[in-house]
Amino acid sequence: MLSKTKKGASTAVAALAAAAAFSMVGPAGTAFAIDKVECTPGENFLKIWSHSPTLPPQDSVDCYANGGKTEFGGWWVDRISTGNNAVILYDNNGDQTRYEPGTVKDIDPEAKINAIEIV
Repeated sequence: MLSKTKKGASTAVAALAAAAAFSMVGPAGTAFAIDKVECTPGENFLKIWSHSPTLPPQDSVDCYANGGKTEFGGWWVDRISTGNNAVILYDNNGDQTRYEPGTVKDIDPEAKINAIEIV
């Protein structure tokens, strides 16, 4: 038979383990992950016009939805439309530039971006 002290300690350890597991996983349905989505007219997604750092440069137009941060691969951003989102661009110099919702802006000079974040 377990003593009350040992039984209490094992219950506390089990509770701590459950709390730790829950905090690492979090409740279902509340996780956010930025997603690359199809650019659809009329949608208020983050939209980025960019070109590759390679020669010859390749042009790209990409749209993103949902909050989160993702790598952008050092592409040069020419223009941004934030849609309904606040957005942070992380450039290769370590600078961060925040754009508020509803911003449509030509980036001059173009910025070499390592990561983007929808906040």
